[in-house]
Amino acid sequence: METSYGELKRKETVNVCDGKRLGKVCDVVFTYPEGKVLGIVVPGGRGFRFGKSDLFIELKRVTKVGVDVVFVELQSSHKPKKERGRWGVCEPAPPQQPPAYGARRDYGDYE
Repeated sequence: METSYGELKRKETVNVCDGKRLGKVCDVVFTYPEGKVLGIVVPGGRGFRFGKSDLFIELKRVTKVGVDVVFVELQSSHKPKKERGRWGVCEPAPPQQPPAYGARRDYGDYE
């Protein structure tokens, strides 16, 4: 199947690993003398998020080019948030006894 750049830039790019829409194709990267396509480029940020660069997707990561969408396979590369000196460790809260009926609570119970 052949497609032109005009058709390709109208297609939405979707990551099949997490289902996120990455945006529409904004550029195609290829080598000059050989004419070999290396990959596609999608915008890095949306809205008013400045400072993000465009995302280059290698051609081997493109899974399927459909009628109106381009499916790519990108592994999630987000870093876990650091909480209380530990990386991504989730500990259950200690069990608490319900207060007796009519007993008063202090504001410390709500923190």
